[in-house]
Amino acid sequence: MRRIHYAWIVAAVALFTLVTSAGFRSTTGVLIVPLQQEFGWSRATIGFAVAINLVVFGLGGPFAAAFVERYGMRRVITVAVLGISTGAGLSTLMRAPWQLDILWGIVNAAGTGAISVPLGAIIANRWFVRRRGLVTGLLTASNATGQLIFLPLLAFIVTHWGWRYAAGTAAAVALVLVLPVVLVFMRDRPYDLGLAPYGGHALEPPPASTGNPFATAVGALADVRRSSAFWLLAGSFFICGASTNGLIATHLIPAAMDHGFGEVAAASLLATIGVFDLVGTLCSGWLTDRYDPRILLAWYYGLRGLSLLALPYLFTAPRFGLILFVVFYGLDWVATVPPTVALTAEIFGREKVGIVFGWLFASHMAGAAVAAWGAGAARTWFGGYGWAFGTSGLLCLFAVGLVAQIARPARQPALAPA
Repeated sequence: MRRIHYAWIVAAVALFTLVTSAGFRSTTGVLIVPLQQEFGWSRATIGFAVAINLVVFGLGGPFAAAFVERYGMRRVITVAVLGISTGAGLSTLMRAPWQLDILWGIVNAAGTGAISVPLGAIIANRWFVRRRGLVTGLLTASNATGQLIFLPLLAFIVTHWGWRYAAGTAAAVALVLVLPVVLVFMRDRPYDLGLAPYGGHALEPPPASTGNPFATAVGALADVRRSSAFWLLAGSFFICGASTNGLIATHLIPAAMDHGFGEVAAASLLATIGVFDLVGTLCSGWLTDRYDPRILLAWYYGLRGLSLLALPYLFTAPRFGLILFVVFYGLDWVATVPPTVALTAEIFGREKVGIVFGWLFASHMAGAAVAAWGAGAARTWFGGYGWAFGTSGLLCLFAVGLVAQIARPARQPALAPA
C-alpha cells in the first residue's frame, strides 16, 4: 500500500461517488413515461421539472466548488448525499407537478450538482500533476458508468414494481453505500496527509479561504466575465449540454419508445451509449495530455453534430443504423470535458479551475435545461423529436467555430507523462 499514492484512493472514492450520483440523476429518464401514465402529466410538464433540475444542477457546480474551498470536500459531499437520499425518498409520496418540481427539480439537483463534473476537475487538479488529463477523463466517464449500471436496473424495477421502488432504491443506495465510503476514505488535499500531488515534488499548502462561499463564487464570475475565452468556452459548453444531458439523456428513452421500443430496451440503448462514452472519455483524457485541446473540441463537436442530424432517419432505418449511432455518439458524448477542463486550468489557473469550470458547467446545464424543455415541447407540438434532434445537430456545428477562436496562453514546459 505504501507504493500507492493516496491520490489514487481519492480518485477511486470520487469515481464511486460520481458514478452513483450519475445513477441518481439518470432516474429522471425512466420516470417520464410512468409519471405520464399514472398522473396524466404531459411531456412538457415533466420536461419543465427536468429543466429546473438541470439549471439547479448546473448552478450547483460553482457554488459547490466555493463551499469545497471553504469547508472541504468530505463535508460538502456528505451533506449532498443526505440531500439526495431525502429527496428521492420523499418523491415516492408526490401527487402533484409542483412536488416533482421541488423534489426532482431542486432537492435532487442541488445534491447531485455538488457531486458532479466540477468536483472531478477539482480532484484532478489538486491531487495530480502527471496524468491529470487521464484522471479528468476517468472521473468524467463516471456519468457513463452510472448510466450503464443504473439505467437498466431502474428500468427493470419500474417495469416490474413501479417507479416508486426505483426512487426508493436511489434513496437507499445513497444512504447505505455512498455515505460510509465518503466518510471513511475521502480527504481534501495532499497537504493534509503530508504529501505532494501525484507527479509533483513539493507540498502545496491550501490557500486561506475564510470568505462567504456565495460571494466567492459570484466574485470569481465577476473576475472572468471580461475574458473572451470564458464566453467562448461557456457558449460551446452551453451547446454541449443542449446536445447531451438535455436532449439525449432526457429524451432518447421516450423517443425510442415512440418508435416501438420497450422501456427496458430503450433504457439499454442509453446505457450502451454509456459504455462507449466510457471508452471515448478515457481516450479523450489521454489525448488531452498530448494535443491541443481546441483541435480536439472542434472534432468532437463536429462529429456529434453530424450524428444528431442523422438520428431522426436512423429510427426508421434498419436497426444496424441505430446501433451505429449508439457507438458513434457514445464515443463522443462527454469527450468534450477533459479538453475544456484543460483549457480552463491553462487560462485561469489551477487554483481557480474548480469555481471557473463550475460556471462553465452551469452554462452547460443551462443549455441542457433549454433542450430538455424544448425537446419535450417539440414532441407535444409536432408529435415527434425530429426538430429537436436537427436543431441540436446544427448548434454543434456552430460550436466548432466558437472553440476555434479560443486563444491559449503561452505554455510552460510540461512534465513528460509518467
